[in-house]
Amino acid sequence: MQDNHLFEYAVIRIVPRVEREEFLNVGVILYASKQKFLQSMFHLNEERLRALSGKTDIEEVEAHLRSFERICMGAADGGPIAGLDMASRFRWLTATRSTIVQSSKVHPGFCTNPKEALERLFNQLVL
Repeated sequence: MQDNHLFEYAVIRIVPRVEREEFLNVGVILYASKQKFLQSMFHLNEERLRALSGKTDIEEVEAHLRSFERICMGAADGGPIAGLDMASRFRWLTATRSTIVQSSKVHPGFCTNPKEALERLFNQLVL
């Protein structure tokens, strides 16, 4: 039987008007240290986002969300943060910030397969 391993995750949110503190869950980022796994998934529901704020630049938001993916992968085009070790990249992506793209507090869990855990959380918290 496979062992359960600790993982950490956060929900990626879009906060179109930071002063109103209203947000839309658009993704999940999951880090499992022992399995050397760091990945994010996102889905931007434009209709729901426009309901919160019709002035949001959808292309700009999508570009920020794609940067989350590049940083998770450690991609060369992910900038200097993508060059950090996996744990540091996760901590940087989940750090508290007052921008249009934010993450929730980090939550723990246990899984045998981090990819399956990411997909399950994504379906529960975003879709």
